[in-house]
Amino acid sequence: MYGNDFAPLLEQVDSAERDLQQAAGRDVAAGTDLQDYFDTIVAADQKIEPRDWMPEAYRKTLIRQIAQHAHSEIIGMQPEGNWISRAPSLKRKAILLAKVQDEAGHGLYLYAAAETLGVSRDELVEMLIDGRQKYSSIFNYPTLTWADVGAIGWLVDGAAIVNQVPLCRCSYGPYARAMIRVCKEESFHQRQGFEILHTLSHGTPEQKAMAQDAVDRWWYPSLAMFGPPDTDSTHSERSMAWKIKRFSNDELRQRFVDMCVQQAEVLDLRIPDPDLRWDEERGHYAFTQPDYDELMRVIKGDGPCNQERMAHRRRAHEDGAWVREAAQAYAGKREKSAV
Repeated sequence: MYGNDFAPLLEQVDSAERDLQQAAGRDVAAGTDLQDYFDTIVAADQKIEPRDWMPEAYRKTLIRQIAQHAHSEIIGMQPEGNWISRAPSLKRKAILLAKVQDEAGHGLYLYAAAETLGVSRDELVEMLIDGRQKYSSIFNYPTLTWADVGAIGWLVDGAAIVNQVPLCRCSYGPYARAMIRVCKEESFHQRQGFEILHTLSHGTPEQKAMAQDAVDRWWYPSLAMFGPPDTDSTHSERSMAWKIKRFSNDELRQRFVDMCVQQAEVLDLRIPDPDLRWDEERGHYAFTQPDYDELMRVIKGDGPCNQERMAHRRRAHEDGAWVREAAQAYAGKREKSAV
């Protein structure tokens, strides 16, 4: 039913997991110089661990990337959470509720990975709320109909999988290990969205029109999820040298388009790009690039739902203050009783 789905990418996740286990038992000959040790470990596809020395720029790059990823998972609960009570059946409600819960778990894994770099979760949350750290631009678009939940699953989670599977081989161990679990769970999310769209596109004419409308609105924002073109990317080159990233923004965007074209045929839905065509010479689909000016505007706070998303996040943080205070008081009480 899923056409040319994400099975090959999941095989890459399994392969990365096996390599992680094997690499843990390998010895790598390195000099005593700290920079030499770091360079040798990265070059050998071993993992840098929290106890290891690392360049400060490497640490800061990881904190920025992992934090943005964690924030995106938490903010990303909002667009779909908006539809839990309005899903068309009890089964759909239960599935969507489980998915949103998964996203919260992904945020937890990633905040925990970031904490191994010497930054606290409280610091990261404060930086998000203060606007000093960003989250994915895609979550600043509204979910207008039930079909949007399907489009998010198929396109947004699909783009996330393409982007995140290479991170299972990230040079930083805690991030790579977190991504193996995240990617396995994201594959279910993509299939859930695909199944929603498939049901709608093979339903009534009105349902198919609703599905097509959702795909029309989410296609280009999903392409923009991979970031600016390589010529304008400020972090990619160094991240790839450190093997935090394995592929460029443009390479990943092309992979995503190539996969979605065949899946759209199974869905019987149209990708909203009149210039989409197979390029025989390159062996890839040629496609219209997203509006990168719009991407930068949304990242800077001028998207359809930026203010709404952050206001909701701040309110939730404030409303949860008593829970954090109670947990700290309980932990303090247990610590005293153990002395």
